[in-house]
Formats: sequence, structure tokens, C-alpha cells
Amino acid sequence: MEGKSRNALLFFSFTIFLYLSTTSSIPLHYQTLVLNPLPGQPILSDFESENVIASDATETDPTESTFSVQLHHIDALSLNKTPQELFSLRLHRDASRVKALSSLAASAAAAGGFAAGGFSSSVISGLAQGSGEYFTRIGVGTPPKYVYMVLDTGSDIVWIQCAPCKKCYSQSDPVFDPRKSRSFAGIACGSPLCHRLDSAGCNTRKQTCMYQVSYGDGSFTYGDFSTETLTFRGTRVGRVALGCGHDNEGLFVGAAGLLGLGRGKLSFPSQTGRRFKRKFSYCLVDRSASSRPSSVVFGDSAISRTARFTPLISNPKLDTFYYVELLGISVGGTRVPGITATLFKLDQTGNGGVIIDSGTSVTRLTRPAYTALRDAFRVRATNLKRAPDFSLFDTCFDLSGKTEVKVPTVVLHFRGADVSLPASNFLIPVDSEGTFCFAFAGTMSGLSIIGNIQQQGFRVVYDLAGSRVGFGPRGCA
Repeated sequence: MEGKSRNALLFFSFTIFLYLSTTSSIPLHYQTLVLNPLPGQPILSDFESENVIASDATETDPTESTFSVQLHHIDALSLNKTPQELFSLRLHRDASRVKALSSLAASAAAAGGFAAGGFSSSVISGLAQGSGEYFTRIGVGTPPKYVYMVLDTGSDIVWIQCAPCKKCYSQSDPVFDPRKSRSFAGIACGSPLCHRLDSAGCNTRKQTCMYQVSYGDGSFTYGDFSTETLTFRGTRVGRVALGCGHDNEGLFVGAAGLLGLGRGKLSFPSQTGRRFKRKFSYCLVDRSASSRPSSVVFGDSAISRTARFTPLISNPKLDTFYYVELLGISVGGTRVPGITATLFKLDQTGNGGVIIDSGTSVTRLTRPAYTALRDAFRVRATNLKRAPDFSLFDTCFDLSGKTEVKVPTVVLHFRGADVSLPASNFLIPVDSEGTFCFAFAGTMSGLSIIGNIQQQGFRVVYDLAGSRVGFGPRGCA
């Protein structure tokens, strides 16, 4: 009897262990989404006061090899808008942004690279049609005049509106006047810097280089290609090649210009590679859940110790974008069968591929991949009450009256790096009524784009020297 009792006890213990083991694995397939409302307009007061100190800085270490600055969302420059209006504007900017990036990639592939004729640089700016998403305050010139500039990983060239203006759009600060800067210098037409433009112009009277960035919607910025000192919270960076735009038409209202963080040879990271080791990173906070500012770091300090890295892929037709290899996606702990690496392949002609972009909000996946992902998520989220479609989103839920819900996990599988997304990075509020939507969308373009909603909370590391991109979870602390 004693032996039978012992066996029964062992069987009961094993059964309990098996049950606990099984049930303890369930949370790995689901996670909790705390429901936060649509964010309102950010406040710039703290951001402004930080840079009052920076504007008084006179002594800096020219050998300093790292620095950081705060980033703020462009909504902060939109006055008297409701959360719903801000979100609607964001989706409008996003549609324009995706169209512009896809068009640029397709044009480069079709042309076999950029043609030698014409007059343009090799970039398309996040400012086109107002689609710049994040900005910071940068001192331009000597003494530095502080202005808002959009930071954009989808663009290369650095440019700013300059007086005298043939035409300048409205910006929050006085237009920069290069005649009042001791460090401003024109670039000679025959210099190597001028030749880095895909097709440069020349002011024959002054024998100085001219630039023009043109956009598909007819907007453009045109002016002197020059060098100038930029100051970031007291850290000065001299002889940065930038466009000094005297004629800027059709561009957005608010910021004074753009700091290109792309992969091309005229981007800020490429130009300052010797000093900052061609490394930078940013962390974008979820504005619906945090009042902390986002930030960007340049130099060795940009590398996060917790980051998992994936190799960068080169597109010989277009060197601006950060292409990575996406192998698949998991939902609820299971790889989605219809999503394979071949759907995201960058071919030899420059078509297809996946890019990481700071200026796109909603991640766009090529249509077959998106359909498979959406269907897999719907199957796993049957516990959530469905709601009507909203704008570009076709998978929405009525979560009104709830404070939190259980949602399936979503993991992006890059080569060498599995990125597990927090629930708030893929299920987002779209109105004030409790409607949340799956924040992915399909695209008919061959180009897939990992947007900034999916990047929130990660320290996204761009290590150009190591030809890799990394994702460090909980990187905004």
C-alpha cells in the first residue's frame, strides 16, 4: 500500500508539474497591453530651457568624440490641434512619406542609378509634403543661432533656409543669415565636396557650388552648397557641408531645415565619420505612455550593450537607405507560414528590400507578407472585439471601457536579431472612443519599411563603421 501511495503521489506531483510547465509557457505567446489614449500636443518648455545653456557655450573640446541631444516629435510645432487632428495629420504625412520613399527607390532601380544629366542631389527629404517626424535644436554658424532641424535617416544632405530669401516657407525661428556668421564658407565648383552631389550646379560669377533638392510633388530647395559650423548642446562640429537654401518652395512649415542621417556620402554621419566613428543611435519614446523626451547619440556611446545586431545590406542603385534582411515574423510564438525571406529580398536591380526609417510611422510590408501577418494576428486575437476599419488600418478593435487587454506577441526575425515588439508598438489608439488598430499596413510597392511606431522604446543603433543596425530593448532610460 505504501508503494502505491508513493506512486500515486509521484504521479500527482508530475501532473501538477506538467500543468504548471504548460500554463507557464502561455504568457510567452501573449502579453499585456495597457490602454493609453491618443497623445496630445507635446510641450517644448523643457526642451527650450536646455538649449539656453547650450547657446551660451563658448568653450568646447574639438576632440570630443560623442554627444547627445533631445529629439521631439513634429507635433510640438502644430498649434491648437486636438489629439485626433494630430493623429490625422500624422497619417497624412505618413502616406506622403511612403509614396516619396517608394518612388525614389523605384526610380533609382529603373534608371540603374541616378542619371548624370539634370540638376539634383541624390536625396529626397523627410520635409517634402511635411513628413519630417522628429526634430532637435541645433546651433548654426558662429556665433551659433539656434533653430529647429528635422533629423531624417531617409535623407543624406544637410540643408537650412538662408537669408536673403527669394522664397522661404514659415519657420519658428528667424531665417539664418550666413552673412552674420564668421564660419560660413562657400564651396568651390571644382572641389571634391561639390563633386559628391550627383549633379552639381555652379555660380559662374562667384565660382561657388550650387545645390538643388527636388521632390516628386514639385517642391524643392535651392541655393549655395557651403560649409558651416553646427553646435549640439555645446559640442561644435566644424566644416559641415550643407545646403544654404535661398529658394525653398512647397516644403513644410515649422523647422528651419534638415539634418540628413542617411547612409550616403554627404550625410552628417558620413561627413563626421572620423570624429564620431560613423556611429549614432536614437530612442523614440511612446508619447502616449511617457513624458520623457526622445534622444539621439553620436559616437562610441551610441552603441547599446543590450542591442542585437543585423547586418546592413548594400543597394548599389541607392546608397541613402538602411537596408536590412527580414527573414520572417512570428505571432503568438509561432512563425507565420506565409512570410518568408523571399518576399523581402533586395534583387540585383535594386527592387524590393526592407529599410529602417525614422520618418515613416506605420510599418509597411509588401502585400502578401502583410496579408499573412494580419490574418495570423486576427486568429490569435479572437478575444478582442472587432471594430470598423480606420483610415489605412483594416484590423481594428473596440477596447472601450477596458484598462488593459491580453494580445498576441509579435516578433520580427532579422538575420542575427529577433526583435520582440512591446504591445504598444503594434496596437495603437486611433481615436478617443477606445478604438485600437493593428499598426501595420500593406503596400503595392516592392519596398517594405520598418516605421517609427515599431521602433518605439528601442535604442536603434546605426553602426555604419561595422555595417550593421542594432535594436536595444528598453533603450530610452
